[in-house]
Amino acid sequence: MKYLLLIYSNPESWEHPMFLRDPDFLALPEEERAELTRQAEAMHQEIVESGEFVGGEALADPLTSRTVRVRDGVLAATDGPFIETKEQLAGYIVVDCDSPERASEIAARIPDARFAAVEVRPVMEASGPDV
Repeated sequence: MKYLLLIYSNPESWEHPMFLRDPDFLALPEEERAELTRQAEAMHQEIVESGEFVGGEALADPLTSRTVRVRDGVLAATDGPFIETKEQLAGYIVVDCDSPERASEIAARIPDARFAAVEVRPVMEASGPDV
């Protein structure tokens, strides 16, 4: 089954990878920062080699986004994200793995899960959930 791992972060210093600019990450000792970065790279390599990695992208600064709504046939577009929140969608990874537990395990290994949040959501096929 495919899962979308939605990576959230604070957009104050919007550069990728986001966790490298997080104040809590920067407050860690140098050795711990290096180890966390190494673990992130190892996790990525692991899911690529296992075939679980489907794809993923970092997203541009939320200030460059537009929110579009159509009401009564009239399009209304506003600049910026729809919601006011400290953490916003920074990027995503799509994985194809055997269980929601495995998807959560992968999500937990994304450093941003330690400093912000990673949401795990099953991807639906046209006929319903991919089960």
